[in-house]
Amino acid sequence: MKPQFLIAAPSSNSGKTTITLGLLRLLHNRGLHVQPFKCGPDYIDTKHHSLAAHATSVNLDTFMMSPEHLAYVYGKYSEPADVVITEGVMGLFDGADRMKGSSAEIAMLLDMPVILVVNAKAMAYSVAPLIYGFMHFHAGVKIAGVIFNFVNTESHYQFLKDACEDLGVTPLGYVPASDAVKIPSRHLGLAISAEHDYDAIIEAAAMHIAKTVDVDRILEISRRPAALFTPAGPVEKGRLRIAVASDEAFSFTYLENLEALRRLGEVKFFSPVHDAEMPAADLLYLAGGYPELHLEQLSTNVTMRASVRKYCEQGGRVIAECGGMMYLGETLGDRDGLPYPMVGFLGIKTTMKDGRLTLGYREVEIEGRRFKGHEFHYSTGRETGELERIGKVYNARGKEVDMPVYRKAGVVASYLHVYWGEKGDWLEV
Repeated sequence: MKPQFLIAAPSSNSGKTTITLGLLRLLHNRGLHVQPFKCGPDYIDTKHHSLAAHATSVNLDTFMMSPEHLAYVYGKYSEPADVVITEGVMGLFDGADRMKGSSAEIAMLLDMPVILVVNAKAMAYSVAPLIYGFMHFHAGVKIAGVIFNFVNTESHYQFLKDACEDLGVTPLGYVPASDAVKIPSRHLGLAISAEHDYDAIIEAAAMHIAKTVDVDRILEISRRPAALFTPAGPVEKGRLRIAVASDEAFSFTYLENLEALRRLGEVKFFSPVHDAEMPAADLLYLAGGYPELHLEQLSTNVTMRASVRKYCEQGGRVIAECGGMMYLGETLGDRDGLPYPMVGFLGIKTTMKDGRLTLGYREVEIEGRRFKGHEFHYSTGRETGELERIGKVYNARGKEVDMPVYRKAGVVASYLHVYWGEKGDWLEV
C-alpha cells in the first residue's frame, strides 16, 4: 500500500500545477521518494515536476498509449516510489473526444483517487453543487478530497468546509493567493527559462502549501495497493549509433521514446546550440523545443549547421519533429519576421510572425500503418521547393487535417510529435 493520487480541477487555470509542484517538493523534503506523472502530451510540466521531486516525471496518455502500455509505464516508474502523484490535464473530464484522453479516463484505468483543486476565489457554499456534479458525473471516478485555491482567510474556508461535510467529501485545506509562487508562462504553456529561478519558486510553493493544506490527511486517504508491474523480458540491444539533440532549444522528448532508442543502440546527446558538430550517427533525432528563442546561437553555429546538412545530404536517417523540422529548413523567422539561416536541407521557411496556435492529437496513416502523436505550435511555414508529402493526417475525431509530413532522402519531418515508446514502428517509416 502506498499513497497514490491524481490532482485534477474543474477547469484549466485552477492552480493545479502550482499545488502539484508544491506537494512534490514538500514530500521530497520529508525524505520520501516521490514519483510524478503528467496526464496528456505536455513536455513542460514534466520538466517542472522533475525539478520539484528530484525524480523524472513521465507522461500518461490514453490517446497515444494502449491501456496495457499505460499500466506498464505507470507500474514501471511507480514501483520504487513511496508516494505517486499524477497531475491532470485541463478539466478533469476534458478529453480529445468527450472523455477520451482525459484525466478522468486515466484515473479510472489506474484506479487512482482524485484530489480536486477548486478555484474558490469568488465562491462560498455554492461550491457544493459544483463538487457534487464532479462526484456523481461518472461512477468510475472517485473524488477523495478537495483543496480550495485562492482562498485567503480561515473564515472563507469554513463555508467551503461546510459544503464538503454536507457532500461527504474530505476537505483537505486551502491555498491563499500569492505572487511568490506563480510559475512564469510562455506561448507553449508554462516556461522553461534561465531567466527564472524555478527551484526557488517551487520551494516557496512547498512552504506556502504546508501552512494550510492537510498533507498528512492526503497521504492517509490516498493509500492504494501498489500497481502490479511485470518487467519486460530481455531484449537484445541493437548496434545503431543514435544522436539526439538535447539542449535549451531542443528538449521536447518522451522518456519512453528515449528508452526505445536505447534498445536500438547507443544514444549520444549533443547540443546544436553549443557543440561544434553532430556526433557520428546512423540515426539523428531532432526533437521539438524552443529554437525560436535561440535563433542567434543556432544560426551563428555554422559548423554544426554544416555537419547536420552534410549528414542529411549523404542519406542519413533523421526524425525531425516540430522545432527539429524548423531547424532543418532554410530560415526561421522571429516574431518580427526577421529570418535567421538554419540548416537549409528542407525547402521550407518558417516564422513566428503572426503565429497562431495549432494544437491537437493527430493520427497519421502511411502505407496502411497508423501512428499517433500530437501537434502544438505557433509558427507557420511555407514550402520554397518541391517536397514529397507522405501519408494522411487525422485529428482525434477522425477528420483529415492539413498537416504535411515530409520525406526527403532519409529525413522524415513534420510538426508532429509522435509517441513510439510502445511500438517503435515510427522509426521504420
